[in-house]
Amino acid sequence: MADPSRLRPDDRADFEAVLHHALGTADIRGALGAGPTGRAAAHLRAHALAHADDIAAAAERPYRSYLAVRRAARQEARSLFGAGSPLPALAVLTPLVAGTSAVALLLTGALLHVAGALGPLPGSLIAAGGTPALVAAVTGLVTLGAVLRTALRRRGVLPAADQVEHARLVWRQELLDRGMLPHLRRHLGLHPGTAITPCSPPDTLTPCPARAREDRTPCSD
Repeated sequence: MADPSRLRPDDRADFEAVLHHALGTADIRGALGAGPTGRAAAHLRAHALAHADDIAAAAERPYRSYLAVRRAARQEARSLFGAGSPLPALAVLTPLVAGTSAVALLLTGALLHVAGALGPLPGSLIAAGGTPALVAAVTGLVTLGAVLRTALRRRGVLPAADQVEHARLVWRQELLDRGMLPHLRRHLGLHPGTAITPCSPPDTLTPCPARAREDRTPCSD
């Protein structure tokens, strides 16, 4: 089993997004501004990527929660009637096929009866059409009941996709606050309490408000 604290390959994009945001904070940007060639920023970025697991370990708890919520959402998506089961398809196709068959038999029998066809064929077709019509009605009601039961069970519960996104944002914020920024500042020899200049993006993943940019007031409000 993989170490839960190690960064998964599919989460590298989020890690790099947090790193990009951290490199834009005021104190780190100011420390890197002394190198006009941009080599210092590239070196710091490469250093952070090389120590991704160490940085991510600082936000291990929210990362575990994020992985658990994401895993549960994926299992829930596959668990309707069981993974790989043909039952979901049958639940949809059975009423459709049975209803189509019933309409065809009933319509053919009715047309023959109206046309005055002799023999028992029109009555047999109409009688035969009653069976698939009953099957279509029963299976349709069962499918509708299953859908309503699922909807009532999930009523008032945050949808799985929203739960995953919330857990992801919590992890990213913790990764920024507890992992990325402290690591970069230690590497640069910066004091954690370095002041942030007005209207510089704060240590949060929320963008700087437009009002603050216009009034030149601090963005930490």
